[in-house]
Amino acid sequence: MFNKWRKYSYAAQKDRVHRIRWFFVWFGAFFLAYVTLTAFFFSTRRLENESMQPALRSGDQFIFSSHIIYRFLPDSAGAGRLRRGNIVLVNAALRQKQNIPVLLLDLLARFCTAQQLSLTGRGEHYFIKRVIGLPGDEISMTNFVVRVKPAGNDYPLTEFERSERVYDVTIPQTPALWDRSLPFSGNMEPVVLGDNECFVLSDDRSNTNDSRTWGPLHLDLITGKALFRYWPLSRLGIP
Repeated sequence: MFNKWRKYSYAAQKDRVHRIRWFFVWFGAFFLAYVTLTAFFFSTRRLENESMQPALRSGDQFIFSSHIIYRFLPDSAGAGRLRRGNIVLVNAALRQKQNIPVLLLDLLARFCTAQQLSLTGRGEHYFIKRVIGLPGDEISMTNFVVRVKPAGNDYPLTEFERSERVYDVTIPQTPALWDRSLPFSGNMEPVVLGDNECFVLSDDRSNTNDSRTWGPLHLDLITGKALFRYWPLSRLGIP
């Protein structure tokens, strides 16, 4: 009888509407905070393949700073600008015209499913790569190892000597008579990067889904810089 009274009570109905309204208010506030955080400050991404072996493995998960932080905050702020050897997040979808309503729906879907569902398949457009060359650098490749000559320098050094991060690469075996003009050959004639261009590569040099096939990337396509690997727990740290 008491429950039946609550069902038809004006005060009970008003209280229920009030609670529903506050649920949507809080949900909207959390969603807005999520969109702001991921768009302007930090995001998380999972490496879905073995293209960054041996340093990174499939399943590794990272916190990335946004391009706003690494491009526009000074180094003294602790974020730092892009440097050779940095692990970065490339968003190839930015080459295409963006559909804002669809992007908002995709953000909502990923927010509600803890990043497990995307309406646009955008995961296919995200790539985790390593920065090898910066604007103004002259780069070339011999046997899958890049030599880098920054603007104003008289001679090139290997990518490992120029990098501020220690890393290793996986060198594939190719036929001796493989066409030198192909990315799989591991050789590339010198290229000078433009003022807003960088050159990114996979650590596993048998994977050519990088600047060897894309060409130099505009800095606007670099949407994040890896700050920290938080999974698996056994390999926590700065990548």
